[in-house]
Amino acid sequence: MAEVLRMPRLSDTMTDGKIVSWNKKVGDKIKPGDVLAEVETDKATMELESYNEGVLLYIGIEAGNAVKVDGIIAVIGKEGEEFQSLLTDAPAAPAAPAAATTTEAATTTAAAPVATVEASDERVKASPLAKKIAADKGIDISKVSGSGDGGRVIKKDIDQYTPAAAASTAPAISFTATGEEGFTDIPLTQMRKTIARRLSESMFNAPHFYLTMEINMDNAMAARNAINEVSPVKVSFNDMIIKACAAALRQHPDVNSSWMNDFIRRNHHIHIGSAVAMPDGLIVPVIKFADQKSLSQIAAETKSLYAKAKDKKLQPAEFSGNTFTISNLGMMDIEDFTAIINPPDSCILAVGRIKEVVVKKGNGFDVTNVMKLNLSCDHRSVDGAVGASFLQTLKKYLENPVTMLV
Repeated sequence: MAEVLRMPRLSDTMTDGKIVSWNKKVGDKIKPGDVLAEVETDKATMELESYNEGVLLYIGIEAGNAVKVDGIIAVIGKEGEEFQSLLTDAPAAPAAPAAATTTEAATTTAAAPVATVEASDERVKASPLAKKIAADKGIDISKVSGSGDGGRVIKKDIDQYTPAAAASTAPAISFTATGEEGFTDIPLTQMRKTIARRLSESMFNAPHFYLTMEINMDNAMAARNAINEVSPVKVSFNDMIIKACAAALRQHPDVNSSWMNDFIRRNHHIHIGSAVAMPDGLIVPVIKFADQKSLSQIAAETKSLYAKAKDKKLQPAEFSGNTFTISNLGMMDIEDFTAIINPPDSCILAVGRIKEVVVKKGNGFDVTNVMKLNLSCDHRSVDGAVGASFLQTLKKYLENPVTMLV
């Protein structure tokens, strides 16, 4: 009997998926394990495998279009088998995505990395997923040697590609001539759509309040130098902040909670999300059971997760389940900012850069290193005094790091 293939939920925040490309066409024989299509979710681009055996009888969503989770995308069955009766609940075919357009000035263009891939399609044999990843990384796929059948470029080739002394591949942008107006419309990715929806819901549904505290980082800087002399992996300040937050959350479980509309869920485990900036937006890899891990374990795990995030290789289990989130812009020279709570967390910590300041010491002056922290709290589940107590404990750990290591 013919079976309907529906859009699976590939992440906890996914509401719809975009078909990047179909690897099979109607009439092709399908066996379990075959990759039917590449699907772009709000977090990554993933391969959609078949669990069925038969013939691809129907494709309901053309490449480039999106469909809601559980929407019908294909039918697999026996050759010639009737399947129309299975499509009675099929969603109407969405309109084709609008192409980028310009008005007022025909000279306005934006050469995105994907243009390099499309221009090379006729000359280079490559899998759709390899093309997608190459475009995301700004790699000219025509310069990649293929290891697949007949020299076909596959995902592994892109992952292992290292350009030799390559110059910057940042896309060139042509601006209009003096006195002429123009613009380029950029279609929304699934990730950007989800960021817009979820953070809007968070900002307007969760009553935010903000607490700011300044941390003296002199001891933390000295401790990091000593730790890195013996640690098997380099420990960053962000790793130390993750460890300190995990230790502080153990003492302040109300901060490690979620507002569930009819009740507050106090989590017994501590899973800390650490936001990573990507070209399409933000993704939050999660360091699970962070309070049970050493600094070197946290450092090794964050390094691995960040690398996967940059390469769009994170699996759903690696970017879901957070109970508290950290957003660190210190490495971008930002001193102070506030962050929007990352649902379902009750709080998010915004971390600024470490800077030298002159302070009065005795009868003279000295230089010390300080860092500002801003804690955004959901007032439905966390009160001001609770958030303030958490920050006081966090300050104690960061200003005297040995206390969180014993």
